[in-house]
Amino acid sequence: MAGRDEAPDGVAAWGRLAALWSADLLLIQVVLMARIPWIEQAYGQDTLARWHRWTGFASFHLLLVHVVLALIAYAGIDLLAEPGMLAACTALAALILVVVTSVRRARRRLRYERWHLLHLYAYLGVGLALPHEFLIGSDFRPPAVRAFWWGAYAFAAGSVLIFRLCLPLWRTLRHRLTVDHIDPEAPGLVSVYLRGRRLDRLPVRAGQFFVWRFLDGRGTLRGNPFSLSGPPRGDALRITVKVVGDGSSRVAALRPGTRVLIEGPYGRMTAASYAGGPVTMLACGVGVTPLLALLWDLPYGLGKATLVYRTRHPQEVAFLAELEWLAEHRGVRLVPLVGPRAAAGSWLPAEYADYDDAGALRSISPDIAAHDVYVCGPDAWTTSVFRAARAVGVPPGRLHREQFGW
Repeated sequence: MAGRDEAPDGVAAWGRLAALWSADLLLIQVVLMARIPWIEQAYGQDTLARWHRWTGFASFHLLLVHVVLALIAYAGIDLLAEPGMLAACTALAALILVVVTSVRRARRRLRYERWHLLHLYAYLGVGLALPHEFLIGSDFRPPAVRAFWWGAYAFAAGSVLIFRLCLPLWRTLRHRLTVDHIDPEAPGLVSVYLRGRRLDRLPVRAGQFFVWRFLDGRGTLRGNPFSLSGPPRGDALRITVKVVGDGSSRVAALRPGTRVLIEGPYGRMTAASYAGGPVTMLACGVGVTPLLALLWDLPYGLGKATLVYRTRHPQEVAFLAELEWLAEHRGVRLVPLVGPRAAAGSWLPAEYADYDDAGALRSISPDIAAHDVYVCGPDAWTTSVFRAARAVGVPPGRLHREQFGW
């Protein structure tokens, strides 16, 4: 990014190269999370979030290499006096804040809403880096190079503007979603029923999620990702929320008529991924919500679906009336797994501690290798289920899960 022609060639050149790679990856990182529909549908938000994380840390490390090499190459030069350097230092500070709060240990200590707000400083870092590059970067002088970088920045900025701002705003204004009523489902679990206009034209499918912002006057701009917990209807939607953290706790106190901003829909764990035939679903806690929506939506045959529902306590089982209806009318087999965890790294409760993870899965669904397998729950639990499913021969193309990128 920075460069002066009189600087030592070797050190300065490597510093500029690190800066160029860092800038490339930074723009790719922005595009990955711009929620471009065809990219999101092709790879899924969980995959894009993982790539976003990898490119982000790689870009930051290259940026640090650039800073160190620039300080060595330009020792004795007052770099802060150079055009655009104040903006560059502010950009560096913003990116350091984002990276530090993205480390897993720090993320676990932050509520989702606060982490999301801090993460927006990444856009400030990207924007403030631009003057520094073009004002003193010798590599940006040729017109063709300038055109490339202006185009790359314009594409990244345009993607964010269109798909993170304009499209959500247009859908919000078109469909005018409001809270209809709220029902408790289980201790600490509530369902929000929403109504709106022309919901039959909202391109959403069972299994997908939105980022929701409830205009109740408190933390309005803080979005939270919640899945649909029922199939979308032409006049209503339903989400179910576990009451933890600032954002989700507010949901339980929402009043009827509260207006809603929506961003989405996102996720590809829908009927489009269904290959046909038997289905096995494994849910842990509130992870049952998108799988319940899929149970209503998938065209499986009578008695060809199994739902393994993992909770710590019997009273945490939600949607019992709906599950009983699905069992009676569509032959869904419900396998409740209740109780504390058997051991670290296992998806089973303590009652089944004598089983190994793969053996238990094979016992529940003996022919599971021929099933489509849908999984939703905490990351560690989901990873354990995936490991067991692969061990019993489920092909990767029949394993489906979705994460919200948090």
